[in-house]
Amino acid sequence: MILSALGCHDVELSILLTDNREIAHLNKTYRSVDEPTDVLSFPMGNGDPEHEGIPRILGDVVISIEMAMEMSERYNVPLETVLDVLLTHGVLHLLGYDHDTRDNAREMDERALEILRLFGHMPENLNWYLTESWYEDDREG
Repeated sequence: MILSALGCHDVELSILLTDNREIAHLNKTYRSVDEPTDVLSFPMGNGDPEHEGIPRILGDVVISIEMAMEMSERYNVPLETVLDVLLTHGVLHLLGYDHDTRDNAREMDERALEILRLFGHMPENLNWYLTESWYEDDREG
């Protein structure tokens, strides 16, 4: 459903649900960050979208189930909601979205909320997720 909502047809991606130890290892290996995280995305960028009917490999999304369970408890939301959010976030990264600036975060959040609405999630219940809020301390004026 996420891929269809984003207009991605004939693409493949893999999803790995793992624990904090494994995602911390991946985070350290590929991002030089020595701690667990909730979701990692590894875009593949191979495959030729010009060949109709041949799936393009989009990449891999890795989610820490332990971190998702912690988030579920911390924000008092169902685990399924957290997993929907993390998977959507990871897929958006595979498609080139990022939250490295306030404007990019706003764009990524808007896109994520559009998709999460399709799952039946109400945007007002997802404020805990919004990456744009990471930039609140950096307002001018």
